[in-house]
Amino acid sequence: MGWRSRGGGESVVSRRWTFLLCLGSFCVGLLFTNRMWTMPEPIDVKDKLKPVSGGCDSKIHKKQLHKEFLEETSNVHHSLEPLDKTISELEMELAAARAAQESLLDGSPISEEFRLADSSIRRKYLMVIGINTAFSSRKRRDSVRNSWMPQGEKRKKLEEEKGIVVRFVIGHSAISGGIVDRSIEAEDRKHGDFMRLDHVEGYLELSGKTKAYFATAVSLWDADFYIKVDDDVHVNIATLGHTLSKHLLKPRVYIGCMKSGPVLARKGVRYHEPEHWKFGDSGNKYFRHATGQLYVISKDLATYISINHHMLHKYANEDVSLGSWFIGLDVEYIDDRKLCCGTPPDCEWKAQAGNICAASFDWTCSGICNSADRMREVHQRCGEGEKALWDAVF
Repeated sequence: MGWRSRGGGESVVSRRWTFLLCLGSFCVGLLFTNRMWTMPEPIDVKDKLKPVSGGCDSKIHKKQLHKEFLEETSNVHHSLEPLDKTISELEMELAAARAAQESLLDGSPISEEFRLADSSIRRKYLMVIGINTAFSSRKRRDSVRNSWMPQGEKRKKLEEEKGIVVRFVIGHSAISGGIVDRSIEAEDRKHGDFMRLDHVEGYLELSGKTKAYFATAVSLWDADFYIKVDDDVHVNIATLGHTLSKHLLKPRVYIGCMKSGPVLARKGVRYHEPEHWKFGDSGNKYFRHATGQLYVISKDLATYISINHHMLHKYANEDVSLGSWFIGLDVEYIDDRKLCCGTPPDCEWKAQAGNICAASFDWTCSGICNSADRMREVHQRCGEGEKALWDAVF
């Protein structure tokens, strides 16, 4: 194709040649751009890990890398151990702070024990024994004071030297500050052996009282074990301490006389279970749980109850409720028949044979029958002796 002439002889390139020139220029530009922006080839990690020399040097290098890896893993493992301990301590402090806050919100005064628990240094105890009692049980409490529970300076000595705390556990009446509350306050001023709970007393409220007890106890005292016992049960404190000491290295233990009684669906009978339908058809039994006269849980479980007490379900029977809270948890159940001996002659025969009982009561009465009058007799015939307590090393 030749040149074309316009008007004054101006020559222009034909359209076809113009298109070809543009296309050529584009291709040259594209080629130039690719050369300038070529990405560097990726570095093969394997090449970096290859040893410079082969043979023995290669094996030595691999062993060195393996050793460094094991050392790093070990360091991480050791770093996690104090972290677990720190988390447990923080949970304890959280429980104490929550109990104190709820006490303030409810308008209740913070006891001296709460102030001590709030201090930066918490003393370690072996066990806290909470004796469940009621407003009408003054004679029972006195029978316990006159038998197996140390009084006055001896009780303080028990805490300081043996790390064992013993308290009667009680809440308040529906009308806080009423005559029964004032009566307990006067009794506490005389003996100083009560743990007061932010809980309304009542037979149908025992499951709630159990939650309140463990939540309060774990906020006041940092102990290995927390025990609930009824005020009509005889306890040999030293024998109980020796029994529990065998389980000190176990993180989550639930100790007692394990049973699995029938679920009572018929109304009007003792221990009736309104939510019997949850346990299956009529005639079924409860899951395995410790009998309510005396049971023991370790610190982790008491802390668990304290942290989650708002969402833990309450059944009619408090021992069933406690057992239900541990279903699904990694808990070791320990069935120890030393915690449920009978009254004389049963516990007496066992004591004479050198097998002293930790706790004694009558199954027929779910406690010592007529305990206010018989507790001292049981103590004289089945008690371990005061010397056994003060000579005990846990």
